[in-house]
Amino acid sequence: MKTLPLGDLSLETFLKDYWQKKPLLIRQALPGIKPPIAADELAGLACEGEVESRLIVQDPTSDQWELTHGPFTDAPFTSLPTTHWTLLVQAVDHWVPAAADFLAQFYFIPSWRVDDLMISYSGDKGGVGPHYDNYDVFLVQVSGRRQWEVGGIYDETSPRRSDVPVKILSEWKPEQRWILEPGDLLYIPPRVGHNGIAVGEDCMTCSVGFRAPSHRDILLDYSESVGEALSEEVRYADPDLAPQANPGQITFEAVKKVQKIFTQYVEDEDKLAQWFGCYMTSPKYQDEEVPPEEHRLEDIRTHLAKGGKLVKNEGSRFAFHEHGKNLWLFVDGRQYTCRSLLTDLVKTLCAERMISSDQYVSSEGHDSLLLDLLSHGSLYLSD
Repeated sequence: MKTLPLGDLSLETFLKDYWQKKPLLIRQALPGIKPPIAADELAGLACEGEVESRLIVQDPTSDQWELTHGPFTDAPFTSLPTTHWTLLVQAVDHWVPAAADFLAQFYFIPSWRVDDLMISYSGDKGGVGPHYDNYDVFLVQVSGRRQWEVGGIYDETSPRRSDVPVKILSEWKPEQRWILEPGDLLYIPPRVGHNGIAVGEDCMTCSVGFRAPSHRDILLDYSESVGEALSEEVRYADPDLAPQANPGQITFEAVKKVQKIFTQYVEDEDKLAQWFGCYMTSPKYQDEEVPPEEHRLEDIRTHLAKGGKLVKNEGSRFAFHEHGKNLWLFVDGRQYTCRSLLTDLVKTLCAERMISSDQYVSSEGHDSLLLDLLSHGSLYLSD
């Protein structure tokens, strides 16, 4: 099992006592940590058109905030104030292999629950104000220092400042304060208020966020998925209709019929599992999908024989579900039905970032699966 960045705490204790329950600070969870990306490279990433980024600047005199979305040019970075600013870059793991390796340390939580690695870089006293998230987050200090304030449970009814472009809680009462040094880790459960403020220069924080789709999104996406496969001729029916005193009454029996329409589709566990696997592995950014590309099996074999590897695309998501003697492999919203002879390969793909020659067994099933994953860009060849 991988070493967990939880200090002396066991995974079982963390999940039982802290996960989605209460904050946890672990000093030197990752001792000797190095930033997965240099500050100037992070700024360069924020200038790329396909990368999601934000620059937040606070005026300490008026307490007004300015929010600018990327992509940026060099100009905003050369005119930054000396204090009270923060650059945030989303999904750095999609573009930087070292960031993807950093994120993989947190796969003690199921990888299909992990969303992305956001990295923030701040000048002295920079931050985004007191706020809360609707998902779990691990905050890892990788350079400089940041003070974190934590306290209270908040939701959409909690008062927020209406005069600023960022979601800042207007009634903020911190209950705990810590200053985090490089290697320190702070876990924050959903809806727990928190506020990070840089203490000095060169403050870089890695934020590991998790996928937590709302019930609204789950219901809308699943119903759309089911509905697309249904014929218009499958309709509400009442062959057992009985006389009723008032023609305008919607009877209990009618409501039960509608309820049965819903339940017959959610009770189909196979259909639900197939939808969920595709839904939870769908790309974070749809425009990241790579156009299909042809690969030759001979080239792959030669590449592996020379010590090369097959590596998972940093932005790709892999998961599997056991279905009888077969496995359903889900990759970037696609489903593959894999026979039992592919079990080891499928589980390796979902657990590891790369495949080497000693993990590759040539067979028709193995070869066709890897070729398809390569053609879609979910895997790539690497030395």
